[in-house]
Amino acid sequence: MAFDLTSIESLILLSIPITSGIVGWGTNVLALKMTFYPIEFVGIRPLGWQGIIPSKVKKMAEKAVDLLTAKLMKIEEQFDLIDPEVIVKEMESGLKDTSRKIIEEVMVSQIPDIWERAPETLRQTVYHTVEEEFPHTVRDMMNDIKININELVDLKKLAVSILTNNKLLVNQIFLACGEKEFKFIEKSGFYFGFIFGLIQMVVFYFFQPWWFLPLFGFFIGYATNWLALKLIFEPRNPIKIGPFSYQGLFLKRQQEVAREYSNIISAKVVTTSGLFEFMVRGPGSIKMAEIIKNNIEKIVDQTANSSSILIKWMVNQEKLDIIKNIAIFRFKQELPISLKQVFHYAEETLNIRNTLREKMSALTPVEFEGFLRPIFQEDELTLILVGAFLGCLAGFAQYFLIFS
Repeated sequence: MAFDLTSIESLILLSIPITSGIVGWGTNVLALKMTFYPIEFVGIRPLGWQGIIPSKVKKMAEKAVDLLTAKLMKIEEQFDLIDPEVIVKEMESGLKDTSRKIIEEVMVSQIPDIWERAPETLRQTVYHTVEEEFPHTVRDMMNDIKININELVDLKKLAVSILTNNKLLVNQIFLACGEKEFKFIEKSGFYFGFIFGLIQMVVFYFFQPWWFLPLFGFFIGYATNWLALKLIFEPRNPIKIGPFSYQGLFLKRQQEVAREYSNIISAKVVTTSGLFEFMVRGPGSIKMAEIIKNNIEKIVDQTANSSSILIKWMVNQEKLDIIKNIAIFRFKQELPISLKQVFHYAEETLNIRNTLREKMSALTPVEFEGFLRPIFQEDELTLILVGAFLGCLAGFAQYFLIFS
């Protein structure tokens, strides 16, 4: 082929680097889209596609929180910061209302005649006795919770449960934390594709078999994805080249990523309300029920055995056991409502967002790389081969549409 800038053949030849750049960009964009979307399977099995991350949401959710539970947050350390005395103070007004409500319901349901005929002074004595003991009971319960917090809250199970049921949130974590890296992958596809296209153009000028463009398209799709992934995570530590310093793109943004990750996790995954809700209704609820039972039984016994209260001889042991069970049941019902009064204090004290950000910022490059890298490692070869396959198809199209 004689080279003449004005000839159609030469213009077509010069279009190869641009076409290769577009192919490199397009394959990278599509490969990334296929990593995260569609959320649900589209097609007729076995033909079809579901985003790699949504299709393996439980495994990806576990990877998203592995770092959280292994390096960033120890639930016992966080709850050790909570002061039971402050909890009692925050719940003070609510405790009084709760105790009176439970006493009234228990007495009316179990000893209605005695309670109705009891002098007002006796009723007030019962109210005041329970009101005085309730803060001690809550204080003891909080100490029991702190001691048994690992039985009450499985942080990984809590986080994985939330994420497994919300595929979009799993996507959001990785997309937000790797936003700039994903943009780099897209843009680098064009740059690398253009550079490889220059080589392709020179070779094609002398050598023009039909299979050359599809083969080179395969190579461009493969190489652009592979190179982009390498440049994101390598080198782990900065390398000086003259006056310049280079480090893997993701690793350079550790402080920024730590901020994004801590914001999402503290706002949507490990929340103060979620932790307390998990204690009361999650797998740890059995242990929580035991803590409530032990402490409420004490307060019922102390009230019944008070020498100033006539109920001591008005109620037999069987009836007292029934009263205990009702009081325990009602307190478990009221507890989630009462706990809302301490959320503000607990949120400030647990300080989950800042704890996550500070600890993530302090990770070593190897530890930090382990956060985002697994989502690529999970199907890294698939992503690269998808890019290669799409590049090959583009090469066929390039040959038949332009050169045939």
